[in-house]
Amino acid sequence: INPGIVEGIVQHGGKAVGFSGRMVLRCQKREHISRESGQPVDLGFVGEVVGVELASLVAEIQAEFVPVISPLAQDDAGQCYNVNADTAAAEIAKALGVHKLIYLSNVNGVRRDADDEDSLISTLPVDDVEPLKAEGVIAGGMIPKVDSAVDALAHGVEKVHFLDGRIPHALLLELFTDAGIGTEVTHGNR
Repeated sequence: INPGIVEGIVQHGGKAVGFSGRMVLRCQKREHISRESGQPVDLGFVGEVVGVELASLVAEIQAEFVPVISPLAQDDAGQCYNVNADTAAAEIAKALGVHKLIYLSNVNGVRRDADDEDSLISTLPVDDVEPLKAEGVIAGGMIPKVDSAVDALAHGVEKVHFLDGRIPHALLLELFTDAGIGTEVTHGNR
């Protein structure tokens, strides 16, 4: 997937370089406790990001290349692990000290009803996240996305956006229109 994304950026006139996450992301094996039994569960080669090596990323960014990073990481012993792409993106954003973090996926953002595109929550203050989780509004695969957004905001990122990357010009429509087309996660209350 990584080379295909790099190729797509280049074909559209951009400059991009692919990175195996192993070159950039440091991790430890993820520990997981079963909700049902309360016992540890071995998830295999699933890791949790604990650090980011910035030198090569910063060099490429300064050379005006878009770094495309696969969601892989390695531990101190050199073992490769899969990591959650959303949390990896947030860790990279925090390490780089970016102003905005933008997630592109196949949904238009956080929805009050997951099956109804028209139930989009356009602005989501971090104070509303836990109540929406308790209601089941933020559920499933949206939980790690939103949790990583909240973590990024707590560590210096100013705004986080969730957009449907299949929509032409999604970034422009979100960032340069008053209405936007996705969900913007922000600090504090409305």
